Amino acid sequence: MRIKSLKLFNFRNYKNLKIDFSDTLNIIYGKNGMGKTNLVEAVYVLALTKSFRTNNDKLLISKEEELFKIEGTIIDTTENNYKITLNEEGKKVEVNNTPIPRLSDYISKLSVIIFSPDDLRIIKSTPQDRRKVLNMQLSQLNNNYLKHLNNYNKVLKQRNAYLKTMYVNHNASKDFLDILTSELIEYGEKIYEERTEYFSYLNGIIADKYSKIAGQNILEIKYLSDFKNFHKEKILKKYKSSENKDIILGKTSIGIHRDDYAFYLNGDSLKDYGSEGQRKNAIISYKLSEIEIFFQKKKTNPILILDDLFSELDNEKIKNILKMIDKNVQTFITTTDINKVSEQIKKKSKIFEAKGTKIKETKNEKK
Repeated sequence: MRIKSLKLFNFRNYKNLKIDFSDTLNIIYGKNGMGKTNLVEAVYVLALTKSFRTNNDKLLISKEEELFKIEGTIIDTTENNYKITLNEEGKKVEVNNTPIPRLSDYISKLSVIIFSPDDLRIIKSTPQDRRKVLNMQLSQLNNNYLKHLNNYNKVLKQRNAYLKTMYVNHNASKDFLDILTSELIEYGEKIYEERTEYFSYLNGIIADKYSKIAGQNILEIKYLSDFKNFHKEKILKKYKSSENKDIILGKTSIGIHRDDYAFYLNGDSLKDYGSEGQRKNAIISYKLSEIEIFFQKKKTNPILILDDLFSELDNEKIKNILKMIDKNVQTFITTTDINKVSEQIKKKSKIFEAKGTKIKETKNEKK
């Protein structure tokens, strides 16, 4: 899978932009604030309908404008046109000028993996941040996952609202709470199974990736869930035992919305005992493993974005990452300093300079 061309209208600093990309390596360089990350953000939004930088969609619209449009020509087994529009009525997505009524039916069509400085902090970050990364990846891999997750979140919201009602009204029926709990367990089981399968795939790959980067060490990711070793009657008892606490708190304290995962190197927690270098190597291994999982599961390579990693990783590490990536993976690299990019990488790349509202293709003079 690769993106042949991109059109932006009122997206961030780009009022009107059309750009053609290389099938392999693309480097976008420029000073901070010049729009290089905005460009790769547009690729991400086209695939996932949301940004990796903000939860406020309105910030994606150019100042003093009322809508944005992103349009991309995507080549996989065939060539297709994808479009996303955001205005005051909400988001609209189209494929080949045909509207897709539900975003959940659109999201798994394009596959994008991003590797940014924020990702290097996943290990030490919050469970909520890690779940967000996990949900993004699984939503692209499996269209049903996103549907199950949306259904789960709807029931969770209903259950939490009803718990607040029960706190105020002691005569409120517990039968309705039981119905909501049963629905929550049903959707939770499906999500748990999909997450379990994903981590099983991941652990079958990630140790080898880490060893190639940092020598013979055993890296694994442990999936932490209330649904571990799922059995419906046992999990139902857990919900029952926490029912009074949930009513007092007005929120559900058990479920897959509390899931987490942790990185372990040679049996030790990387969060508690790992060095900064070991954590970075673990996240690099994690991202490289994801690329392989996408190919195994979808029989197509994802588009890869390496956003500003030269600020966090040395040239040698970047070079090693690119060596481990299949040459058929279209890759976008952003950097503030083109001189930090090795000549070997530049020779294989299409190079663009970001300057405010414009993107200009430049020549590598040493080619």
